Amino acid sequence: MSRILLVEDNDLNIDMLSRRLKKRKFDVVVAITGADALTKAHTEKPDVILMDIELPDLDGWEASRRLKSDPATCAIPIIAVTAHAMAEHQAKSLEAGCDDIETKPVDFDQLVAKINRLLTRRGGT
Repeated sequence: MSRILLVEDNDLNIDMLSRRLKKRKFDVVVAITGADALTKAHTEKPDVILMDIELPDLDGWEASRRLKSDPATCAIPIIAVTAHAMAEHQAKSLEAGCDDIETKPVDFDQLVAKINRLLTRRGGT
């Protein structure tokens, strides 16, 4: 079972995404701050990280940069999940090291396809 680290500070989004991901047989671990995401990326060893960009302490871009610069976590694919659909926000997400982007409101089937593509590319299931 693939493990997803869901980094999200909105309770409704956490509930909706985690329930739907669990129905698709993903193991879901939740972090609600950027600092918590850094810790859980090390301790939980997720296969993919879904990274909200607007977080209360460390924004998702900075958290992604730190994860990608750390040898212990740099290989974990990150999907930026953001309400910002503008090209410059998407470019900033890719520049921060995110492997893909999903805009809110989330198209769940499209998100799962992105997760599965990244898992396949990484060699996971």
